[in-house]
Amino acid sequence: MDKEQMLSDAFLKQFKTGEELTDFLTQLQKRGIEKMLEGELDAHPGYDKHEKSSTSNARNGYGTKRIKTGFGESEIQVPRTGTPPLTR
Repeated sequence: MDKEQMLSDAFLKQFKTGEELTDFLTQLQKRGIEKMLEGELDAHPGYDKHEKSSTSNARNGYGTKRIKTGFGESEIQVPRTGTPPLTR
């Protein structure tokens, strides 16, 4: 779905209350922030997701972070990099 479709009357009619619209916008913002962080991580370490790194720095899962926005507080998934933990 492109941006124009999201702004169409047909799409917006699904929201019956202001609370439903706010909940949707909150989730949209949360997902947008998570995708931007993933995109930043794609550019930063110099190798793509699932690609083998030539250094000891590697993608290391996700952490959670609580953020405050104009829509209130949200918990987002933040991708991590770092040296993987040693296995025993």
